[in-house]
Amino acid sequence: MHRHEEIAKTLLGRPFDALDERAQRVARHMAGRQTIARDLGKDFGLRPSRGQRAADAVASFGGSWTFVGLFGATLVIWVVLNGLLLWLRGSTFDPYPYILLNLFLSMLASIQAPIILMSQNRQSEKDRLSAEHDYEVNLKAELEIMLLHEKLDALRQTQWQELLDIQQEQLRLLASLLPARSAASSS
Repeated sequence: MHRHEEIAKTLLGRPFDALDERAQRVARHMAGRQTIARDLGKDFGLRPSRGQRAADAVASFGGSWTFVGLFGATLVIWVVLNGLLLWLRGSTFDPYPYILLNLFLSMLASIQAPIILMSQNRQSEKDRLSAEHDYEVNLKAELEIMLLHEKLDALRQTQWQELLDIQQEQLRLLASLLPARSAASSS
């Protein structure tokens, strides 16, 4: 019987073939006494594509306080500029209710939203891989702890037996000394 099959049966309580892929991988790593931790950056791909990097940059900037501040400042400047033009010239380039501004905001949202979703999908995939890796590492750690407990229990049982044997020997020696001592005290 292979060691990984033994580990699956004793520690996981199921035959190796009945385990899912992750549990089988953990059993094989335990049988080979190999580490299971790995660099997920290498697994996910060292170099993201130009589009992925752009999506990450847009999502990073679009979700920052800098973007919120600049966006708010742009809106205030737009409204103030239109107000000044209305006051000074009597007409504006984008009269209230600011339909041109609304068009620009809609275009920005329609372009920005799918790019942010692409970045979130990529991050979601990274998180999924990380969660799977964490599960494997935790499962292996739990199984290793179970093995250590079994070894400690076996060691403790062996020590108890040795202690009982030593105690039996001491009692035998004491019993052999008692007749010799009583013979010496009666003479």
